[in-house]
Amino acid sequence: MMRCFTLYSEGSHRWLLFGQDTDANEAAVDTNQVAVSANGSTMLLDPGGMELFPAAMGALVHEIDIATVHNLFLSHQDPDIGSALPLWRQVVAPGAAIHVPELWTGYIAHFDTDAVLSPIPDEGGEVALSNQVKLRFLPAHYLHSSAAFCVYDPIARVLFSGDIGAALLPAGATRDIWVHDFAAHIQHMAGFHRRYLGSREARDAWIQSVMHLPIDILVPQHGLALRGQDVMRFLDWLSGLSIASGLDAYRRGIASRP
Repeated sequence: MMRCFTLYSEGSHRWLLFGQDTDANEAAVDTNQVAVSANGSTMLLDPGGMELFPAAMGALVHEIDIATVHNLFLSHQDPDIGSALPLWRQVVAPGAAIHVPELWTGYIAHFDTDAVLSPIPDEGGEVALSNQVKLRFLPAHYLHSSAAFCVYDPIARVLFSGDIGAALLPAGATRDIWVHDFAAHIQHMAGFHRRYLGSREARDAWIQSVMHLPIDILVPQHGLALRGQDVMRFLDWLSGLSIASGLDAYRRGIASRP
């Protein structure tokens, strides 16, 4: 059974996270699916892969009228992000917009050749859920995908960060959705970020782009959400992390040559 966590709630404006499916195949990496609602309109953020669609759909309809889902967002092209796209299109509002990085439209089409995609240009963009609630698509290119985006809500002060901030947690661990001990949580983030983030320049540019934003909650697509001072602790930690560890394989290969 997939769990639902409330990240933010003020009137009709809500951020909900669906994840930690107790029946999920342990061979598949755990993912977070997020819904943002305001004034009768909902956007699904990285709605997930084909394997977990039944659990995600079942959890979602307990909280949200599926007919209010007028927007879907895929942060990048990976299958855990949106390979269930053709299934979601059958149940959400007819003609729902599917926002994807422009660079990846031809690849995401392999998930669903009948989908009409709304390309997000490299510089980002904005979508209004209501007159007041406008979600911003912020570039996160090369972190880890060559075209990737985060979603920022300036009213809720929530940043959906995609793979940035992701953590790979022990299977079967009992937990809520919040990090409570940042120092202890680093062990679950470090390996992922060292290997999956491929550009120091991109990392630094992204940190500079979000540092000035008021962020109360940072929620990644894998693992636990950060709130309060832990958001700045994460940015400080990430800024000093040695990344692109896959490059070590080249050095080992050269050293081993006769």
